[in-house]
Amino acid sequence: MPSPRWTLDGQRALVTGASAGIGFAICRELLGFGAQVLMTARDAEQLEAARAELEDAFPGPEDAVLALPADVTDEDQRAELIDWARGQGGLHILVNNAGGNLTRPALDYGEDQWREIFEVNLFSAFELCRLAHPLLERHAASSIVNVGSVSGLTHVRTGAPYGMSKAGLHQMTRNLAVEWAEDGIRVNAVAPWYIRTRRTSGKLADPDYLDEVLLRTPIGRIGEPEEVAAAVAFLCLPAAGYITGECIAVDGGFSRYGF
Repeated sequence: MPSPRWTLDGQRALVTGASAGIGFAICRELLGFGAQVLMTARDAEQLEAARAELEDAFPGPEDAVLALPADVTDEDQRAELIDWARGQGGLHILVNNAGGNLTRPALDYGEDQWREIFEVNLFSAFELCRLAHPLLERHAASSIVNVGSVSGLTHVRTGAPYGMSKAGLHQMTRNLAVEWAEDGIRVNAVAPWYIRTRRTSGKLADPDYLDEVLLRTPIGRIGEPEEVAAAVAFLCLPAAGYITGECIAVDGGFSRYGF
């Protein structure tokens, strides 16, 4: 019988960007620790396929894993998500994983393009945190985990707006952790480097580029979505109850590499 410090039994988590990649792996990990998972993403068909796959992998109560399609950059759809979570019985965990990017030189962005990156990576997460606050503070110990990036810690080749938005997400994490500690809400973040997902597959298919990435990664390989998910799940566990305001790099040592 696992220690209660290492389970999420009876807790309910909302995960954005949940239909693939890191978000899907986070849902799987949280389910493995006993949480009920509420999944959301923009593509309804892909989201339902992901939900059904997890339902097959974790047979149990009918409401163990539920899904609602939503675009988190849309104000009304964000409100609908939180109302949905309230209708399921509230929230103990919010994971802001939804994100997007358009990589190009700083001078080549149109204003609408860089603003969209901020909308999906930062502004939507801030608004979801604020909307979820009344649900999260009902419990003695709730948590928010924001999925940032090493691009918010140092320069990488993602384009300036992406790095700026992720740096803002990290700072939002620190501010909310301090503000909301008295409400029993811990707020942390993870900062992945290259992770093997559909989004990164194109760049990593270039052997020369892959060699450059691996040369800057002390562990010498690309990370897996499950490795980010494990860090996220740990930050949600009661065992991490004295950790807040932290940003854990899941990067194979990339952000600590010197010469």
